[in-house]
Amino acid sequence: MFMNYLWAFVIGGLFCAVGQTLIDYTKLTPARILVSYVVAGVVLGALGLYKPLIDFAGAGATVPITGFGNTLVEGVKQAVDEKGFLGVLTGGLTGAAGGITAAILFGLLTALIFKPKEK
Repeated sequence: MFMNYLWAFVIGGLFCAVGQTLIDYTKLTPARILVSYVVAGVVLGALGLYKPLIDFAGAGATVPITGFGNTLVEGVKQAVDEKGFLGVLTGGLTGAAGGITAAILFGLLTALIFKPKEK
């Protein structure tokens, strides 16, 4: 049990360390790094390489933004199996609907609770 937590921490930390290194030592903007992470998750998921990482690191691989890219791929795969070509257009959003909904709701709650301040 302890090793599961340790590997989740180590793998998740490596994702963060790579992102911070890219911010510190390149001219990439945080937005481009985030998009690159999502695309990396999509590519690794499509190639079947992300699932073994999830099996090994658990939340250390699913919580970072690369996990969102993998969730999109898994949703598309499932929808294509069920609906055919139409699943390419609908599967990603269906697969990631829970995370997208949570982000919208927590953003709304935060906006209602806190007042923005001018800089």
